[in-house]
Amino acid sequence: MSDSLALDMQPPRERVRAYYGWVVLVVAALAMVSTFPGRSLGRGIITEPLLADLRLDKVTFGLITLWATLIGSTFSLACGPLIDRLGTRLVLTLNALLLGAAVLAMSRVHSPTTLAITLTFTLGLGQSALSVVSMAIVGKWFVRRIDAAMAVYAAIVSICFMAAFGGIEMAVKRAGWRETWAGIGWALLLGLAPLAWLLVRRTPESIGLAVDGGGRTAPTETEPPVGATFRQALATPAFWTFAVSSAVFNLVFTGVTTFAEAIVRERGFYDEHTFLTAGMILAFGGLVANFVGGWLARKWPHGKLMAVGMAIVTAALLILPFSHGATGLMLYALLMGCAGGVITVVFFGCWAKAFGRSHLGRIQGAAQVMTVLASALGPYILALGERHRGSIAATFLLLAPVVGLLAAACWVVRVPVAADGAARGRVG
Repeated sequence: MSDSLALDMQPPRERVRAYYGWVVLVVAALAMVSTFPGRSLGRGIITEPLLADLRLDKVTFGLITLWATLIGSTFSLACGPLIDRLGTRLVLTLNALLLGAAVLAMSRVHSPTTLAITLTFTLGLGQSALSVVSMAIVGKWFVRRIDAAMAVYAAIVSICFMAAFGGIEMAVKRAGWRETWAGIGWALLLGLAPLAWLLVRRTPESIGLAVDGGGRTAPTETEPPVGATFRQALATPAFWTFAVSSAVFNLVFTGVTTFAEAIVRERGFYDEHTFLTAGMILAFGGLVANFVGGWLARKWPHGKLMAVGMAIVTAALLILPFSHGATGLMLYALLMGCAGGVITVVFFGCWAKAFGRSHLGRIQGAAQVMTVLASALGPYILALGERHRGSIAATFLLLAPVVGLLAAACWVVRVPVAADGAARGRVG
């Protein structure tokens, strides 16, 4: 038989197409970056010019922020069921439109009352609701490859957050906080919302794809009923262990980032170069840990990986109070960055892997409420510690045992297997 005839008789190769879930993942990452106006990092850029513009004192603004955060956290609970019922495409589009309107309205406030109202909607629709829908999008499209997907997702978010911080800070200095905030609002209305409607789809099954790729199926708008219900998830120790651990980490991290300069000055070795270098090390450590954490999550159970992250946080909390030089600060920043990168990957990916996709929105929404509330309490707890103990860093010594106990709990907790629902579990 001739070579040409043999080639003619070979079956045609099926054209391999890239999995569409990666396109959806990029949009989900951009959605998480769009929560910037509702996060403490974003508010911190405009706090001083906003206070001067509205003639507000820090105490009043602190109370407004606290209540806006507490009320806004409830948006996560409402967003979760909407995701499961209406789908991520519609919810993300509506969320982007509403958040854009809220940010635009906030750019035009002229009184404490209107600030309180618009800030509440900005936090509720941004920090709370948009975070939930962003994470749920990835969980709806990836199961077997959820750890790799979340590592890529977390890395994109980290890089874009760093770029957004620098760009928005420059814009505020040049054009003022009102013009900058208005620009962000229009970007949400004319950018993210149309992008979400055009590119996001509810699930792989809705466009005839198999989860994680690997072939086509008949298109369907309904998901297979795989995994735990909302009540089953809440009944597992794994849910509370992961949620509480993530919340406590957010409490520590938010408190630290809020009073970062004060903490360094308290240790007696503040200078601008050292401070900025520590910030860069923290960000770089987190970015590297995103990829390392995603790789480890494919080999280790999520419980073990979360335990490692919390153990690193414990070490960081014990190091800083005894540091009296730049070396200790750099080591602390590196440890906190690495811990944050690992814990973020676990928090993004553990819910879909443990509890399945059917009720993922409600489950992640409940966990997000706890992290938002903890973030609001973090600066307050550190401030109280400074008042009663005379040092912010000394408060770390009280928090370290709590974080250490949570690390031990994560190590031994039984994590459900999504395919089996919440009734059965495995050690992990």
